[in-house]
Amino acid sequence: MIKQTVLSAALAAVVIAPAFAAPLKLEVFNPGEAAIFPVASVLVTGDKDAVLVDAQFSRGEAQKLVEKIRASGKKLTTVYISHSDPDYYFGLDVIHAAFPDAKIVATPQTVAGIEKKKDAKVAYWGPILKDNAPKSVIVPQVLKGDTITLEGQSLKIEGLKGPTPDRSYVWIPSIKAVVGGVVVFNDLHVWVADTQTAESRKNWLATLAGIDALKPSTVVPGHFKPGAPLTPAAVNFTRDYLVRFEAETAKAANSAALIARMKQLYPTAGLEAALDTSAKVAKGEMKW
Repeated sequence: MIKQTVLSAALAAVVIAPAFAAPLKLEVFNPGEAAIFPVASVLVTGDKDAVLVDAQFSRGEAQKLVEKIRASGKKLTTVYISHSDPDYYFGLDVIHAAFPDAKIVATPQTVAGIEKKKDAKVAYWGPILKDNAPKSVIVPQVLKGDTITLEGQSLKIEGLKGPTPDRSYVWIPSIKAVVGGVVVFNDLHVWVADTQTAESRKNWLATLAGIDALKPSTVVPGHFKPGAPLTPAAVNFTRDYLVRFEAETAKAANSAALIARMKQLYPTAGLEAALDTSAKVAKGEMKW
């Protein structure tokens, strides 16, 4: 009877252990204005292990990220790449060299996008980045399913069933956090050059509404000015920017007028290069 009681208690402890797992934490690396095109990488840490979301653009930035991961004292088990633009994955060769046992994964849509564009992206960005360009491009393995597990807690990829599965985001329900990736900006001009139709921008707004519906406490934008709050306010900023960009594009005579108006509406926003390119594409003055 005593043995049975002890065994039952032990089994119960095993069953309920995940409920008492240490809360996951987020460590955000954002190189800010020091980078050509700053992107946020997020280290999600548990008690012993960690998952990295996005790998930085240049080798120098990726090396700083490696140092941050090492300083955490956690074992990096997985690297998840959230989008197929090079600022999200060019740093993978540096990350892989430092953590060769970590799995590198992405959604099928992201993997396909990287495969399709990587040679052209290296050809374009190589001369600009020079020694900071990737020595080799690592293409992630396809993630099976829509969930990454860290010490019994889920990192779920949301948006895969919507109209733009190539523009998804990460939802961590246990801490009510969203890692927004390419979908969310804050206090920077939003990169609109890749969403060139009214329908694609409407779909973007629908994705933002999906984030709102989750009622997150924390939102880490893929691109944000250092010091901007990591809150749902970033979703509001992105939504408002897209709506205003749509309206002002229709009224502006050319890209110069559109740029001037958006700067007037967002006088503190950084990343003017994004506005310059987006405005020229929107007014038909540049192909992208």
